[in-house]
Amino acid sequence: MIKRMISPIGALAIALVVTLGASPVLAVDAKKNDEETYRLLALFGDVFERVRAEYVEPPSEEEMIEAAITGMLTSLDPHSSFLNAKSFKEMQVNTRGEFGGLGIQVTMEAGYIKVISPIDDTPAFRAGVEAGDIVTHLDGESVQGLTLTQAVDKMRGKVGSDIRMTVVREGREPFDVSITRAVIKITSVRSRVEGDIGYIRITSFNEQTDVGLKRAVEKINEELGDKIQGYVLDLRNNPGGLLDQAVAVSDAFLERGEIVSTRSRNPEDTQRFNARSGDLIEGMPLVILINGGSASASEIVAGALQDHRRAVVLGTKSFGKGSVQTIMPVSGNGAMRLTTARYYTPSGRSIQAKGVDPDIEVKQSRIEEISSKRPRRSEADLRGALDTSTKTESETEGTDGVESAEKAEEEKPQDYQLLRALDLIRGLAIMSQQAKAE
Repeated sequence: MIKRMISPIGALAIALVVTLGASPVLAVDAKKNDEETYRLLALFGDVFERVRAEYVEPPSEEEMIEAAITGMLTSLDPHSSFLNAKSFKEMQVNTRGEFGGLGIQVTMEAGYIKVISPIDDTPAFRAGVEAGDIVTHLDGESVQGLTLTQAVDKMRGKVGSDIRMTVVREGREPFDVSITRAVIKITSVRSRVEGDIGYIRITSFNEQTDVGLKRAVEKINEELGDKIQGYVLDLRNNPGGLLDQAVAVSDAFLERGEIVSTRSRNPEDTQRFNARSGDLIEGMPLVILINGGSASASEIVAGALQDHRRAVVLGTKSFGKGSVQTIMPVSGNGAMRLTTARYYTPSGRSIQAKGVDPDIEVKQSRIEEISSKRPRRSEADLRGALDTSTKTESETEGTDGVESAEKAEEEKPQDYQLLRALDLIRGLAIMSQQAKAE
């Protein structure tokens, strides 16, 4: 979304017109505010001239102005920032789904870099970086004192080069992670079949997400046909992205109703986004997976489908980024990213700094079989138990292959949250079938 800016002269003219019919008290207050603003601007100009004339070395005027603008914007909130021409161009590439770097979405917290989430199948993801990690040093240098843009620039670099990050993680001593930079190609939607259930993973919301979602559903339907029992939509560690894509994904599963509203400083600028008729999966059971790395656009989708009771949200509380940033181009081919609104779920909830609470909280866990020291007894161990029927060949022969397959399955890492989601889908499908039978 790009909003037009009003020039200072135009803004002043509007202010003068508005105050013509105002009371004398309001006119005086407005005049005092204008005078204070001009005094502060004069102060800035004086400092700028002093630095330019008397600093020990001739400073770059462009860098001074960019630093001043950056300081002004970053002092507002963690998400507002200035993008010079280079950064603006890189951001435009990012939203199209391909860029160079490590593959992590970050923010600033208490002067350090905080990982919102790693992106699937990227160098950072493979190196074991996790949502919530705090990065304190890059190649041995502290990140304190850097802006978010400066920190991101340091993490980017030549493809194939290495960077060493010092990471602080809850419950562990600080440790170093070495990551090799690569070209990050984001496939925002992946899908597969889990038995008789369709699994769809959305890693981020870029320009291709809604198209990728439709293709994934078509592919799953072709593979399972009438056997399909429902879908799991995995939004874990999804840092968000484009607002229009979050609306499109939510709309894909809703027949009607509000998806999200954005409310800014001026009430007349409130925007409401509503669903159009048509459910992509025709009302089948849907479970959404979220965690602490699910942010922004992910929370819009989870919150909308949760409020409409269209999906069961399972996992852990989301990140809690409920603000909207608008990219506003400025002179010199740069832009500023400015927080212009908060978004609200259909029920009127603001997720800012609160997050989406799952309907069913399930923390990621390791599955271990509890073995008993006492031998387990069954019916067959009882004296005088009835004989079993004659065993078939398939029950007595060729068991080595079955045991090997079972052993291999046990050795695979288990995604406990996903297993719970699949069980829930099957339960909902059974209840739906029983209701139809009645």
